Amino acid sequence: MARLTQHGLRRTVGVSGLFATAYGNVGSSIYYALGLVASYALGLTPIVFLITGGIFYLTAATYAEATAMYPEAGGSSSFARHAFNEFWSFFAGWAQMLNYTITVAISAFFVPHYLGGLFWPALQHGPGDVLFGAGIVVILSMINVVGVKEAAALNVVLAVTDFATQLLLVGLGIFLVLSPHVLVDNVHLGAAPTWKDFLIAIPIGMIAYTGIETISNMAEEARDETRTVPRSIRYVVIAVFAIYALLPMVALSSLPVTRGANGRYTTLLGTEESHGGYAGDPVLGIVKHLHLGPLQGAGEVYVGLLAATILFIAANAGIIGVSRLVYSMGLHRQLPGALSRLHPRFSTPWIGILTFGGIACLTIIPGKATFLGNMYAFGAMLSFTIAHLAVIRLRITQPEQQRPYRGPGTLRWRGHELPLFALLGVVGTGVAFLAVTALHVDVASAGVFWLALGIVVYIVYRRSQGLDLRTTTKLERAQRPEHFHALEYGTALVPIFGDDVSAEALSRASKLIGEDGLVYAVYVLPVPSQLSLDAGLEEQEAQGRSVLESARIQAKRAGIRIHTDLIRTRNPGAALVEEARTARAEIIYWSTIHASAGERGIGPTATYLLGKRPCRVIIETDSNRTEARPVAAPV
Repeated sequence: MARLTQHGLRRTVGVSGLFATAYGNVGSSIYYALGLVASYALGLTPIVFLITGGIFYLTAATYAEATAMYPEAGGSSSFARHAFNEFWSFFAGWAQMLNYTITVAISAFFVPHYLGGLFWPALQHGPGDVLFGAGIVVILSMINVVGVKEAAALNVVLAVTDFATQLLLVGLGIFLVLSPHVLVDNVHLGAAPTWKDFLIAIPIGMIAYTGIETISNMAEEARDETRTVPRSIRYVVIAVFAIYALLPMVALSSLPVTRGANGRYTTLLGTEESHGGYAGDPVLGIVKHLHLGPLQGAGEVYVGLLAATILFIAANAGIIGVSRLVYSMGLHRQLPGALSRLHPRFSTPWIGILTFGGIACLTIIPGKATFLGNMYAFGAMLSFTIAHLAVIRLRITQPEQQRPYRGPGTLRWRGHELPLFALLGVVGTGVAFLAVTALHVDVASAGVFWLALGIVVYIVYRRSQGLDLRTTTKLERAQRPEHFHALEYGTALVPIFGDDVSAEALSRASKLIGEDGLVYAVYVLPVPSQLSLDAGLEEQEAQGRSVLESARIQAKRAGIRIHTDLIRTRNPGAALVEEARTARAEIIYWSTIHASAGERGIGPTATYLLGKRPCRVIIETDSNRTEARPVAAPV
């Protein structure tokens, strides 16, 4: 008798994938953070990056321990839920929402500055940079509403290229321009910079290290997450610290601090483009002063275009982060359901995407890069502080909880083993948060307004739903299926898309493996990149289960031994290849008659299968829906 065997989420992302994705987000920050920090810290810019690098190390350790304990999307919001209650989870999530929104705005805002430094100077100042940046946000918001798949492979390639380029710049800079004598002469303690400006620069410098939330949010997709997540975070810390400790030294050697006729100290690294500086495109400014000879022009174009591309991808990642977070907050009933409502056609939280995309556009309009940087620091330092506090509280309230990874250092207090790294981290991020709030009235006003607005919305919504403010309450959703157990004998894998299944395909597949063989029918449910892989899509999943039940009944009538499975995935082709290898399938037999329009015939998934070919592949197509023709691809 046939059995219905299903499994849950596929954890397929390894250390290299997590590292590349995280570095792609963290590494993009240097393209604007360097100029913002230099405008305040001047000759002490390298020191600021060393200090913030230390705080980043402590924060990364906090995220590694908490994520290994609870490998689920949400980052500090998830940590706060386990350590405190739902209200503090919302508070951390709302701070994260500010981070994502400002990430979108600041990344989009700096794209035209790099392009303008190469081709069209009008893009380096208002209104050109404002209009261009806002246009990028609008375009990306619309793309993410439609739900175009994120090119994961392209992101990895860009992240690796970005890291290699930054390493090359550091190497060339050390060889060509680095001067310890110039670095010492750049510093005029108490005057250039003033102590106030130095303190302001530290929280701004932290924006160069934000993006660690990325690994936490991908924990549900990580393979052997209790090991891969901490290792990935460690590698990101090492790579980022190496680049950010050395690149500012190269930058201040090639663009040193000088004293003008008015007695003020400045560096072109932190001077606006309208005054001949490179605050809007600092990395391009470094390249322009490396004196590369015949390679100078090509080097400038390469770095400028790469920077613009990386920032564009970072803006898109911010919108994807917004969409996943708003959906998760809606699922936990922290925000009104309208914001997380899925589009009936594209299955993306379109209202939330457009709402927060619009807010990002509003923050770009003033054209103030320093304001954007400080607002980012406000949200990030608050979010990081809550994460540290959550890890400290979890050590007290859940000392027996399994911790696959423990951060460095332990302080014994009243019978508790407190995390030293989190204690130091909460001091660092907490002081940075207070500094950016106390020293910038506009940031304090906007930040407090944002937090107050969120709290009011949360309280009103929870009360309207008859819920208290502290208890976790999730919306009902389909139960996650059990994990599939790999088979020890040959199978035929039959992928199913859409709303039907071909009984003839099942019959043919069973005959190809013989009477004692087994057909493994797999319903593929593509999940848009704008949603968490664990997103609801209850209607689509229920439809898939119905189709699988129909396949099981038809197979039973035909005397076919069958197992069924439902996969939630972003890449159907890759998921099917993995399923075939896991089940030790000897054949993949796919009828595309009932697939979606984009998959009929030799579509993207079929092309992927034919390219990878984990076993023999037979694809039954029917372009005219009248006459089927098999396409075989032997291994």
